[in-house]
Amino acid sequence: MVKSFQGVRMVEPKKPLSNPILVRDHMSINLVTFRADDTIDQVLEILTKRKISGGPVLDESGALIGIISEVDCLKEIIKGKYTNTPTFPAKVKEYMSTDLHTISPDVSLFDAAGIFLDLKIRRLPVLKDGRLVGQLSLSDVIRAFPKLKHTTW
Repeated sequence: MVKSFQGVRMVEPKKPLSNPILVRDHMSINLVTFRADDTIDQVLEILTKRKISGGPVLDESGALIGIISEVDCLKEIIKGKYTNTPTFPAKVKEYMSTDLHTISPDVSLFDAAGIFLDLKIRRLPVLKDGRLVGQLSLSDVIRAFPKLKHTTW
């Protein structure tokens, strides 16, 4: 089931499974987050230092308002080529994605894998009761399945 609010589409669990493998068991909870007024310079420094490819953007109240990724930052880098600017003072709010797909922590990891395939995205913010509680990346899903291959469902 997909619910929508404020431009965010939320994937909810379809139906209870007898022995589910859930997003909550494989999502990252110690997230690097950004603010809309952070600069692209700041984002690039953090992405490089933390060896990540993007992260959620939160407003002052902690609500999810977007996602900023390496691809979004690349748009500013390319723009800098034409203006010969050594820094990227543009703000996250100018480049972040705001058409978001999110997922519930109670969704099956198999359903999450299908969402990654269908949408061709690399990360899904995990929301519970409208609040960010984690993030599931495509890499999290890939890492989970070899550990589970000997499990009987």
